[in-house]
Amino acid sequence: MRKSIATVSLSGSLSEKLTAAAAAGFEGVEIFENDLIASPLTPEEVRARAADLGLAVDLYQPFRDFEAVPDALLERNLRRAERKFEVMERLGADTMLVCSSVSPDAIDDDALAAEQLNLLAGRAARHGVRIAYEALAWGRHISTYDHAWRVVEEADHPALGTCLDSFHILSRASDPRGIEEIPGEKIFFLQLADAPLMAMDVLQWSRHYRCFPGQGGLDVAGLLAHAVRAGYRGPLSLEVFNDVFRQADAGRTALDAMRSLLALEESAGLAALPGPVVPSGFAFAELTAADSEPLISLLGSLGFARTGRHRGKPVELWEQGEARVLINTAGSDRRSGPSLAAVGLESADPGASVRRAETLLAPVVPRRRGEDEAPLDAVAGPDGTELFFCRTGSAGHPSWTDDFTPAGAAGTPGAPDDGGGTGLGSIDHVALPQPWHHFDEAALFYRSVLGLESDESQDLADPYGLFRSLAVAGSGGTPLRIALNVAPSPEGEATRSQHIALATDDILATARRLRDRGTPVLPIPANYYDDLGARYELPAEQLAALREFGILYDRDGGGEFFHFYTVTVGRVFFEVVQRTGGYDGYGARNATVRLAAQHAAQLGAV
Repeated sequence: MRKSIATVSLSGSLSEKLTAAAAAGFEGVEIFENDLIASPLTPEEVRARAADLGLAVDLYQPFRDFEAVPDALLERNLRRAERKFEVMERLGADTMLVCSSVSPDAIDDDALAAEQLNLLAGRAARHGVRIAYEALAWGRHISTYDHAWRVVEEADHPALGTCLDSFHILSRASDPRGIEEIPGEKIFFLQLADAPLMAMDVLQWSRHYRCFPGQGGLDVAGLLAHAVRAGYRGPLSLEVFNDVFRQADAGRTALDAMRSLLALEESAGLAALPGPVVPSGFAFAELTAADSEPLISLLGSLGFARTGRHRGKPVELWEQGEARVLINTAGSDRRSGPSLAAVGLESADPGASVRRAETLLAPVVPRRRGEDEAPLDAVAGPDGTELFFCRTGSAGHPSWTDDFTPAGAAGTPGAPDDGGGTGLGSIDHVALPQPWHHFDEAALFYRSVLGLESDESQDLADPYGLFRSLAVAGSGGTPLRIALNVAPSPEGEATRSQHIALATDDILATARRLRDRGTPVLPIPANYYDDLGARYELPAEQLAALREFGILYDRDGGGEFFHFYTVTVGRVFFEVVQRTGGYDGYGARNATVRLAAQHAAQLGAV
């Protein structure tokens, strides 16, 4: 099915929007009237520009407040429509979207609405134009798709059909199964949009918070399946009103939109993509640092040992248990300090992982590879983090660890002979701050490309605003978890931190060992422990131990969560975590305390 996008979904001039849509692989566009009115291009020039880019003009929209009005107003509306039909002929558009009226002049009379829509369709047909009638969720008298279809059916004109909009249907909790009762040839157009589940006025919800399919909480795939079963074979078109998208780069937004349509077709059973290979865990986390000494000191104090040096690159391998951290000193920005640049993801089939990623438009990262180096392909996440697909130590398959020669001089911090580790066994999760404009893109990326499942996003209170956070993870106990965070504002992105969470089976024993080794741990205010004692009936001895070592605590129906943090080096800090009894969260309740403590540390407060 042809893929189309409404120009209102993208930022920039009409010419920029057309260029972005074509570059992303769209075959058609809906021209939003305001975009044409504001463009210096004539309709003929827009038509030629679209044709040169390989784009069909699938729809011209919107035409508002037409039907069920007094005769005097009807004549004015018909004159207005005639002008629009002339513009459409010049554009080469053959379908016009007519929205159900919100005018106070509209009369609650379905027969009158049908009669006037029949008249409009007759005028349209003389221009070679069809009318697609859509029920706005906030329409004055017609606000549901089934009501709109009854009026279209009563009007009974071959140039009149209905337009189905997933947002207008699903935001009202209408049952989309009734779509299958509409003849497919009378569904003239299908507009697709998702949205987060929100309790607010539906008009404001629609105008500001729509998103691409797969980025919200609506069952857009189910609705699409009903439309296809009804016999719809027209374009799949995205119409998304979103304040953030209208400020973001049009090219990148268009690619995100195309990815959403590809994943939507897969979810609705309309297309077969290379299947997801859900990562089974973390192979490594790679930190870049022009000056590696602060990181070496911190990793050594955490009990990591330097176990290898890359044969051809300035990269060191540090290990403890199954947790592996790489330090890369090439190409780092000395001003920003150490940062998390890449993560290795354990994949049962790295080649299949890459094929799916490429199909879903994930950019493949160019990599200089020596002749004797293990194959290691990577794609870039929305924030630029490189995601490598690995099979570590797998029999019969080259392992990336073979590219490292043994290292670890006696007496150096973290060397194998300095007393061993501190009880840290693996990487529990990583937290990746996302660019302000691309949080929704990241949510879709990790779900569609990697096959991860997501929790509902949460707002976390920071002393200077609200962070949004979304956790994505493998299903069925797969030990891969990623927290996606976005700063309160674009200005806050420059200081956003990344972190790596390391798992232990005995957090108190680990905390004691780290204290003995001088690991710099983030101090937690005493007020937190006073509140903790009031919230939970913890034994006094346990509460005192948590206070002594700066350990935070959370509990859910499945178990308990203990965690503490190191200080931040550059943009990176480490978290030490212990999960018991099936706890599956991230201690979000404690995020406010952690963020405030980090701000205090940055300001030099006590």
